[in-house]
Amino acid sequence: MSIPPATPAPESEPEHAAVIGPEITYAECRQCGTLIAGLDGRYSCGVCGWVNHHSEGHRLLPRAEDDTTRAPGVTDNNRLG
Repeated sequence: MSIPPATPAPESEPEHAAVIGPEITYAECRQCGTLIAGLDGRYSCGVCGWVNHHSEGHRLLPRAEDDTTRAPGVTDNNRLG
């Protein structure tokens, strides 16, 4: 008598699925070939200074309007000058 293989439980998403944070990704620098790490496909090489365009990332960047920790009425609290 053999035991049947275990069947994985069906994955169900909760009503409000948790937001997954940024993923660390790796690539070779397009300018010098150094292995570099980035967040969601956005890279900057510390050896030669090469940077890929933000639109090449794996997902959209958050908008300032989506920041729930920003004080009401404050448009940009990180601006210098």
